[in-house]
Amino acid sequence: MVDRQTKLELVLVTSLLVLLCAACATETPEPEATPENLFAGRWDVTVQGQDGPYPSWFELELENGIWKGRFVGRVGSARPIQEISIEGHQLRFSLPVQYESHPEDMWFEGTYRDDIIEGTTNAEDGTILTWTARRAPSLERTSPPEWGDPIDLTAGPLEDNWRPRDPEAENHWRLQDGILENTGRGSDLVTRQEFDDFKLHLEFRCPEDSNSGVYLRGRYEVQILDDYGNPPSSVGIGGVYGFLTPTKNAGLPPGEWQSYDITLVGRRVTIQLNGETVIDNQEIPGITGGALDSNEGDPGPLMLQGDHGPIMFRNVVVTPAR
Repeated sequence: MVDRQTKLELVLVTSLLVLLCAACATETPEPEATPENLFAGRWDVTVQGQDGPYPSWFELELENGIWKGRFVGRVGSARPIQEISIEGHQLRFSLPVQYESHPEDMWFEGTYRDDIIEGTTNAEDGTILTWTARRAPSLERTSPPEWGDPIDLTAGPLEDNWRPRDPEAENHWRLQDGILENTGRGSDLVTRQEFDDFKLHLEFRCPEDSNSGVYLRGRYEVQILDDYGNPPSSVGIGGVYGFLTPTKNAGLPPGEWQSYDITLVGRRVTIQLNGETVIDNQEIPGITGGALDSNEGDPGPLMLQGDHGPIMFRNVVVTPAR
């Protein structure tokens, strides 16, 4: 015979089991591991090159059942991926060369595991290199920045604020009387200090047929070019190289002093060229060719391009966010 207390305990246990079963029945199942949610999105890549690691980037999306994508290599601009094949956790894509010297198409093969893709690619001499890709961070900001004190990067000796990107390459940079000048093709110039969000003012004078650029966080090139009178272009003056096209070409003739006022908050950039807003709070999708690295979630330096030709800068002033 079951006493009253035992009956009560049995009722309580039964009720608890019913509640647990109901919770299990309504629990949201884990999303199925489909190729779309494995591979779709933006990926920051590090390739283990023969002369050390170098950055790359790609983006994949499934559109009407067809995979599409774009790619940024060690150099050059963003370009479409020609062929994409995805089977389960395996990815392969290929595309023609741009400025690379591969004798055939470039290809990348990789395996997805724990939100990382690891694989191999072909070097220019046919050697097989390894690479790793991690999802690019959104860099969304929840509140507007508070600005700190301006830093004049053209005050004091050159070595106080700058270093050559490649200490072994020819270095033609000099700083005299507030003028930062590169007199010929050689090393890029990198700030010793790194920045997260910031405002940047700089003035530049580009000789005829010359070419330079300023890399934000060392990853996103804003083009500087003798480009007067040409239609606006993502690879022209005022553009974020290969990604963002200015609304107009506000550049001046070669040899004249010009100015950039650039604000970078997360991925969002506003660019004023000679006082005219040519890019207004647009998102930079990923790194551009020639970047220092692909670690987009980290602060980075400013970098001035010096491997294309002579260029002069003055009044290079950065105001970092606190």
